Amino acid sequence: MENQQFKIIIADETHQDFARIICDEMESSAKARGTGIAKRSPDYLQQKMREGKAVIAFTEEGVWAGFCYIETWSHGDYVANSGLIVSPAFRKSGLAKMIKKKIFELSRHTFPEAKIFGLTTGLAVMKINSELGYEPVTYSELTQDDAFWAGCKSCVNYEILMSKDRKNCMCTAMLYDPKDHYEPEETTQDFKKHSKLYERFMQIKHWKLLAPFLRHHDEEPGNGGRHGGNGENGGQRNGGHGGGRSKSLFHTFFHF
Repeated sequence: MENQQFKIIIADETHQDFARIICDEMESSAKARGTGIAKRSPDYLQQKMREGKAVIAFTEEGVWAGFCYIETWSHGDYVANSGLIVSPAFRKSGLAKMIKKKIFELSRHTFPEAKIFGLTTGLAVMKINSELGYEPVTYSELTQDDAFWAGCKSCVNYEILMSKDRKNCMCTAMLYDPKDHYEPEETTQDFKKHSKLYERFMQIKHWKLLAPFLRHHDEEPGNGGRHGGNGENGGQRNGGHGGGRSKSLFHTFFHF
């Protein structure tokens, strides 16, 4: 698989027959991971293809290998690269990283003023995003479009998200702001430097968020571990990149 070559192109109407295969693989992958996704129909993916808002990957022999598409929110102020999927036969080949790079470039070209964001539970995706210039942020810096958050209803963690008033959940939020961002070299180095901390913080964060639900499930008193208001607005950026990061890792990951 290391020597496998892929062709990643902007999808169009000629690729619509792959929509059903892609949808089925998205659902199968989500079930295998034990997570939920914003379910999309083949018609929806076909529309993205016709609009030129998706990329699709093939092997040199023409075998479908991967896919990702663009969604816009808040009247185009925010863009999400959604539905990233790689066929099981081509995973761990580096294809996911190549698709992410291609869809990021398409997003920047099509919506040059938009903030590009994503939610992820995995360090591997965090690493890829960091190499593109994304940085971890609090949920307050993401779109507040209700339609976007409604897409989380199919996720197994939706109850946690709503219990936190959409301010935190299992996923880590990452953002690329074209008007205020670090260079990819900086975000890549930052991830390398703090990757072990990120991993540990994510483990603690998951425990903190799950604890009240586990207590409730066990029918134990649940009034001891709940927090009141958090008293922090969490979404302020320092506006300059010369003096290091103003947001601490604890602030980003433990915004309860």
